[in-house]
Amino acid sequence: MELKGERMLAVDRATAWAALNDTEMLRGCIPGCESIDVTGENQFDIAMTAAVGPVKSRFKGKMALADIDAPNAYTMKFDASGGPTGFARGEARVTLVEESPQQTKLSYIANAHVGGKLAQVGSRLIDAAAGATADKFFEAFGAQLAARALPPAEAAAGAAPAAPARIGFFSLLLAFLKRLFGRG
Repeated sequence: MELKGERMLAVDRATAWAALNDTEMLRGCIPGCESIDVTGENQFDIAMTAAVGPVKSRFKGKMALADIDAPNAYTMKFDASGGPTGFARGEARVTLVEESPQQTKLSYIANAHVGGKLAQVGSRLIDAAAGATADKFFEAFGAQLAARALPPAEAAAGAAPAAPARIGFFSLLLAFLKRLFGRG
């Protein structure tokens, strides 16, 4: 399966890059994400709960960042298992292009392979779930970035903080996995 897209972020590239590499921010923005734990340089253990149609499971796996070109791009590689429910393996390439001093275009291309009961659900359902999850992730991520970009006075004056948002390879991977295995 392939998932690709792009989003405009209302922040500079350095801010977007920092957010994409903030595991706490990512954990909060990825639907169903339980944990992202650093295990080494650019190495992580991940855990999340996801569902695709009638198939729901807890997935645990590993994620690694490769081909890092800070603050422009990186590749996230992942391998997660949900036991008898199935597995997902793949990678996602994330690219940031600064369109203006306060606007950055984030582009991603993710490829994944699923197996087990998940593969039996059908590609249409998997694609729809993956798309819905990515949409929710980017909505939360954009809101979190916007809240961070507010000057302290505006933030204190009543700008309601958005739901936690996270992005980066982690978030893209988790969003992709959630879209594959979870409900939007």
